[in-house]
Amino acid sequence: MTSSAVKYSLSKPGIYTDSLNGFILCSGKNGTNNCFLFFSPFLYPFQVEDKVENLCLACTKLYQALNEGDMLGKRFKRRSVLLKTLYKLVDIDSDPLCLKLAKIILSMKVDGKNLLNVCKLAFKICKNEKNDYIIQNDKLLDCLLEVLTTEDLQKNSEALLYCMGAIKFMSGNAVLLNEMVSKGAVEMLLQLMKQINNIKESDAYFSNLGHLLVQLTATLRNLADLPQARCQLICSGAVSELCVALEQRLNDKDVCTYIVRIFSKLSSYDDFCAALADCSRCYVLFLALLSKHQKQQDLVIRIIFILGNLTAENNQAREQFFKEKGSLNTLISLFQTYHELDLNAERWCHIRGREEEKQTKHPSEAEDVLIKLIRVLANLSIHPSIGAALAAAHRVVELLVTVLEYKSIDVCEELVINAATTINNLSFYKVKGSAVQDKKLHIAEMLLKLLMSNSMDGVVEAVRVFGNLSQYHEICDFIVQKKIYKFVIALLDAKNQDVCFSACGVLLNLTVDKDRRALLMEEGGIGKLVDCLRDFGPADWQLACLICKTLWNYSENITSAASCFGEDTDTLLVLLTSLLDEELVQDYSLDRDLRDYHKRYWETEFKPVAEKLLDRIQSHHSFVPAVTITAF
Repeated sequence: MTSSAVKYSLSKPGIYTDSLNGFILCSGKNGTNNCFLFFSPFLYPFQVEDKVENLCLACTKLYQALNEGDMLGKRFKRRSVLLKTLYKLVDIDSDPLCLKLAKIILSMKVDGKNLLNVCKLAFKICKNEKNDYIIQNDKLLDCLLEVLTTEDLQKNSEALLYCMGAIKFMSGNAVLLNEMVSKGAVEMLLQLMKQINNIKESDAYFSNLGHLLVQLTATLRNLADLPQARCQLICSGAVSELCVALEQRLNDKDVCTYIVRIFSKLSSYDDFCAALADCSRCYVLFLALLSKHQKQQDLVIRIIFILGNLTAENNQAREQFFKEKGSLNTLISLFQTYHELDLNAERWCHIRGREEEKQTKHPSEAEDVLIKLIRVLANLSIHPSIGAALAAAHRVVELLVTVLEYKSIDVCEELVINAATTINNLSFYKVKGSAVQDKKLHIAEMLLKLLMSNSMDGVVEAVRVFGNLSQYHEICDFIVQKKIYKFVIALLDAKNQDVCFSACGVLLNLTVDKDRRALLMEEGGIGKLVDCLRDFGPADWQLACLICKTLWNYSENITSAASCFGEDTDTLLVLLTSLLDEELVQDYSLDRDLRDYHKRYWETEFKPVAEKLLDRIQSHHSFVPAVTITAF
């Protein structure tokens, strides 16, 4: 395609065609010339007053003609004339037309005020989600991404802001979002973020660039929903750049919120969570944000959620976070703040008689923070030294116990169960000055509410805590006085592996004292233990070992197997003989590592106690039945 020097004199500026179907651009005013013919066989005759559809079609043909004639960018000699004409058409109030115009103008590589104006135009178009369909079909995204990667950050910061804003609006559309990923938008955005991060806080541009960073991080948050984008974020070192931005913009709540939202989303994935955990500066940044924005619930809850993910399975992350100055005090302060907010809300509901209404709702904002905060404490308590320190932290234990005191499991089950789980973790540690030990009887009183609840999860957590606390003589007395042991024995019928394990832990500790061993004869305890051994033994050697230890304690002063184990004697003999058969215990459905562990535990833990128990029963039994191998 070539441009001619043919002159025309037309009455209005705009786009016309001549009789040869050539394409004429007129920039003249009041009939002056400056009209140029560009041959294009694809165009149809029209005038400015024609329908918008025709104008859009003409712009499409114009773009194709310019592209095919290698006249995009700044190479076109009549570029200024073309741009003036196109800018005049912008005044026509039509988003489809403006979209076509914006694409052509951006393709002409405008700068300065022209660039700013066309980016504002693109922003206006993209802001209206009704335009998503036409945007998908017109490839405006390519032009905007090119602006991001080619324009000078400081010279065109305002234009980049509108450009980035337009892209952010596009990222709300699933089709455009996927297109962004395929066109390498993740790396482009991270490169732009790196440029912004290199601007010193003392620089005059620093503050204004915060607005650009808000749009950028909002777009990254949307991109984080896509698996391919998540991989690119990890490979491109996004964690480091996001942490730098967070560190520099701690006072910018909007930037902080979007970065935290990105981390919150991505920390649910193991690979990104590991990358974030390895970034040591993230812990001090999260603590700084929690201190600075303590009552900003939307920010706080996401940070606490991230910390919960980081400390879920990573001992190094637990250490790194806990060693940061003020980490525990920050968590305690948050706990107190949101506990008071929740307590006030509870009182208000009570005053207004709205308890039943509260039970039908999801956790409140305060409850949600407490749920996730207690999860962090539970995760931290798994680490031996941290768990011991938390067990001795009286304010932590007091707050956890207070949750059990005032919060009904019917109102917020997850919060109560999380508190009980954390207390259970802390009750494992026998340390000097343990707050759990100091409050063990009061904790036992609070656990009774859980045992009597309709929540099986609550019941299991309560029994687990009793499993640890029943190592203390006072708690065993409490269990006997309150007839809790009957409830624990009844739980053996639950046909639930976890429930049986927790119940057996309590019964094992009770049978340490010879005066309490006869309790197993009540409620059919011996038969229920034998049933659990049959139902779960081959699949859980830890539970099988626990049952055998309980029966070993119980039968210490045995004189007759029949009088000790009653009608369950023969069944128990058959079971023990079968479970001690090495061929029977091989579970080939497990992978090799797990199968080896399974066998090792059987050999070192279960087998010794089971053999001793079997020998004891046989030596006090007048008849040894033939062994019958049964399927488990």
